[in-house]
Amino acid sequence: MSRPPGPARKRARGSAMSEFWRQEEWVYRGVFLGLALLSLFLRLLPLGGEPGALPGPDLMLCVIMAWIIRRPDFLPMPLILGVILVEDLVLMRPPGLWTAIMVLATEFLRGRTILTRELSFPVEWALVSGLMVGMLLVYRLILGLALVPQPAFGFAAVQILWSIGCYPIIVGASRLVIDLRKPATGEIDDYGRRL
Repeated sequence: MSRPPGPARKRARGSAMSEFWRQEEWVYRGVFLGLALLSLFLRLLPLGGEPGALPGPDLMLCVIMAWIIRRPDFLPMPLILGVILVEDLVLMRPPGLWTAIMVLATEFLRGRTILTRELSFPVEWALVSGLMVGMLLVYRLILGLALVPQPAFGFAAVQILWSIGCYPIIVGASRLVIDLRKPATGEIDDYGRRL
């Protein structure tokens, strides 16, 4: 007959579990998933869909760019891939194309974390703006080569310009509401890991 685990083992197991759930990465990933679901829900609502209406910004693009520059460890590549692929399927875009472009762009930024950490905000904004325009051009070029019907260039350009304009608002909201910021050089977290 086996004895029940002693109080010391229970405490050790309990503290390991509480440490797991205290990791802020999981909290931020949950917030990101919530924002993605809310954004997708709002895009599916029949609001402002009359012909000739101007498109709104791609808020998920802004959120992903802002978060990947500040804390790339909060948004692993599989999470971005899954969210954008679901968006592709639900919004009836060519499945995987925008997802691939988004993953390449975010991995480009992730690979330059040390550089982007030192950038002032105007330079960061210019970098993100150039990346957004480049993503739009590559997306439209591939769709054009595949002879896939696509919205007018002006419509897509207005959406990207709106997204570029909203980027500082998303950065500010992320800082004020959930305290998402770039870590200082040499900063460590509560567990002694370098950020």
